[in-house]
Amino acid sequence: MTRKSKICEYVRQHSDRHGLTTEMVATALMIARSNVSKELNALVREGQLHKLTGRPVHYVPVNATATTATTTTTTSGVANGATTERIPTAHVATSVPKPVVNDIFASMIGSHESLANQVEQAKAAILYPPRGLNTLIIGPTGSGKTYFANAMYRFAETQQVLTNPQGLITFNCADYAHNPELLMSHLFGYVKGSFTGANEDKDGLIQEADGGMLFLDEVHRLPPEGQEMIFYFMDHGTYSRLGETAKSHHANVRLVCATTEDPESTLLQTFVRRIPITIQLPAFNHRSAKERLELLKALLSLEANRINKQIRLTEDVVQALLGSVTFGNVGQLKSNIQLVCAQGFVNSIENDSEITITMDDLPQNIRSGLMTVASNRHELGAISELLDPVLIVKPNDGPTPLRNKNDNYELPYNLYEIIGDKAALLRREGLDKEHINRFITTDINVHLKSFYKQNQLEVSPENKLAEIVDQDVIDFTKTAQMTVQDMLGYNFKDNFIYAVSLHVSSFIKRIQAGKPMRQMSSDMLAMVREYPAEIKAAEALKQGLEERYHLPIPKSEVYYLAILLISLKSMQLNGKVGVLVAAHGMSTASSMAQVVGQLLDDYDVQAFDMPLDMDPSVAYDHVKRRVEKLDSGKGILLLVDMGSLTTFGERIQQETGIATRTIDMVTTPVVLEAVRKASLVDSDLDSMYQELVGFKGYSRILRNLPTDSQRATVKPALATDKTAQRAIIAICATGVGTAERIKSILDSLLAQNFIEGITVFPISVVEMKTRIQQISQNYQIIAATGITKPELDVPFISLEELLQGGGEKFIDQLATGIDSPQTMAEESQQLTPELCERYLGDYFTFLNPKKLTGILWEYSEVIATHLDGVMTNAFRIDLIMHLAGALERTAIKDEISAPTEEMPDIMASKWYPLVQQANQQLTDQLQLTFSDAENYYIVQLLETHQAKVAMS
Repeated sequence: MTRKSKICEYVRQHSDRHGLTTEMVATALMIARSNVSKELNALVREGQLHKLTGRPVHYVPVNATATTATTTTTTSGVANGATTERIPTAHVATSVPKPVVNDIFASMIGSHESLANQVEQAKAAILYPPRGLNTLIIGPTGSGKTYFANAMYRFAETQQVLTNPQGLITFNCADYAHNPELLMSHLFGYVKGSFTGANEDKDGLIQEADGGMLFLDEVHRLPPEGQEMIFYFMDHGTYSRLGETAKSHHANVRLVCATTEDPESTLLQTFVRRIPITIQLPAFNHRSAKERLELLKALLSLEANRINKQIRLTEDVVQALLGSVTFGNVGQLKSNIQLVCAQGFVNSIENDSEITITMDDLPQNIRSGLMTVASNRHELGAISELLDPVLIVKPNDGPTPLRNKNDNYELPYNLYEIIGDKAALLRREGLDKEHINRFITTDINVHLKSFYKQNQLEVSPENKLAEIVDQDVIDFTKTAQMTVQDMLGYNFKDNFIYAVSLHVSSFIKRIQAGKPMRQMSSDMLAMVREYPAEIKAAEALKQGLEERYHLPIPKSEVYYLAILLISLKSMQLNGKVGVLVAAHGMSTASSMAQVVGQLLDDYDVQAFDMPLDMDPSVAYDHVKRRVEKLDSGKGILLLVDMGSLTTFGERIQQETGIATRTIDMVTTPVVLEAVRKASLVDSDLDSMYQELVGFKGYSRILRNLPTDSQRATVKPALATDKTAQRAIIAICATGVGTAERIKSILDSLLAQNFIEGITVFPISVVEMKTRIQQISQNYQIIAATGITKPELDVPFISLEELLQGGGEKFIDQLATGIDSPQTMAEESQQLTPELCERYLGDYFTFLNPKKLTGILWEYSEVIATHLDGVMTNAFRIDLIMHLAGALERTAIKDEISAPTEEMPDIMASKWYPLVQQANQQLTDQLQLTFSDAENYYIVQLLETHQAKVAMS
């Protein structure tokens, strides 16, 4: 019996007049829900089953009564489009058609407040004719992006705008970020033989989502090639599977993407422009006190339903839970609630109707959330107004959030059943209540921590810290934390690691740069001496630093370390310098503030995102209000990017009397250092400003200082005119294709080495001199790379050296200015077909390197026989990479252009007939023919190389 027949037979035998849902059939027959849904819809189309009205959809056999099975459709207009209502035929004569009101968003917490605009955007995206609009959801980790995407899908279901609902198809791009080929095969499918293990043709998620909705989570992890394939699909509705040469498949898919990153800096602009709806979800701590409390009650209601008991919490427990949310937003709140409810369940296991949670039940990291709330009087007042001395949440009491089947914060089992069973077992073994609780508490921690670790739910701010500070400094700080805690007799929060790591990194760089140490005022010195325990711990830190980094550390640093320890202990932030980040773009400033909030969660850094089309006078009013609200008496440090924002500080100071200082060209490390300094006991606006003006970041801590001879060889490549913008030029035949890949490599290396303010320009060898002159008008060109060396007195690395791993050393030498990058050529590997195959596999998505390498190598051999002299490795790889790019552009019909007026000269070149001859081999073997424009650039490449050989 086929699967369809089996499903049909089951519905006929077990369905009553109310019918069966997809979930019922899937559970009973143990068949995947998506497959059951597909077969049920096929049976409806074949006339063997009928769908009943309502959600979830119920299916009945065709012989069911007409009043339940047969429906007709009436439509009534509404503001955003047509709403469909299904009415039983038997009642058409007496019923008055009414618009269907089934708004899944209505029950969403914040839908009429902080999420009002986002909900309207989502509805518009779903209902926009004829097939909706693609959507990008932006928000920090745990803010509810997956939840919101599920709500969009359910809304689309209720509005009956999906032609083939299969459930929301979800794909996390991060799962395969380091394997682009596997990622593409999951999305688009593949054909037999396209890669090792591809033994048969297979459809991808795009085809599975045809007629429905596809959710691409962490879309910023899509490689550029994948983004290009996605936006081609968005434009045309067609795609090709991996290994195919033509786009022959069609699908109608509504795309919803999500990212935690700034799309302007992490996604291709061509990709972003094709997504008309961008929905920004707020962080948990940016939502009103009322909404946060409603979210907490809703999540508690889930736990009350699970254990079928009411949950009683004291007021301080509620405040601690709300204050415990630092980096993980709603997701972190959910996991914290699960933990404390599990502990409360253990302590109230003998009570059949209620569990009680007090401060004694909270682990230290959640208990400290009460201090976080208490340190902000405005926040404390807003929450206290909404709370009673005791909060009681009953099963099915209040709003219950949607349950997502892909919710990473949802335990895959009932933890309370596990606790109950374990308690019963231990009780039968004769253990008393105290020992039972001790065993089960350990169990709870093991279960929850292993689950979160397995699902990578605890988004560790330490991972972000490692992107800014050397891992060696972090390792030192972790060891130091244990020593300091033993000496002082109390435990620090995780911000010890972040704050001390940043302080140590900044301090060491200051010594290495030869900058003078700060002098401490006598008043501050007297204050510090009142804390002898912290001074002793700071001396231990100083000794550890001297032993590890072989640096002479002055006595004054002991006092500054002591101040840092005092600050971390007191958590008292009143009277500190305020920090406000303001930048152009939809989330530029808030993204930087978010990182700081994750790393230094005991300080409130404010952010203002200025849309590009906002009038500067409007932006000024916004910034001014934030400054007035943020000021606590010691002034405000404004960290801005550019333009009109740089002028606001002085004007605000004149109008309000609040001291302000402004630093432009803001970066995330600058914000981190500003907040770290502001959180110190002796924070002072002017001294902070002076120190931050010359701050260059935390990276590149040297275990030993450079020798005098090394200092003498330092070149000023990156340290000349501080006002000039710096640039690296990437040269290839066309300025696209290979040059864009060079740019991608260099951008990645610059980011990995935390070097900012350098722009990589891909340029064509044909227009090289003109473009260099244009770029030089606004940029200081500090280096070059590509297929030929320009006539510039700057470091140069060939494409061959770059692909063979020399890029890391090249960037390192640019950063330090030590040694000459030209010497790298001696370390290049001998080029072989195998090495060439690896390059093609690394840098091209649509091509099969195993199939192409031999063909392109043969092409280069045809050219080599007509060169004056031996073909060098560098030129051979330049030629092969360029040809591969030309083949890829031809295969995907990504056409380029060439100057028409120069074509006669190209056709008269001695190389033109040879190129035509070599091209014929490609046509015979691959059935691909180069355009005149591609031939133009191949000939130009050969002409340029020959001229270079002649000059040498």
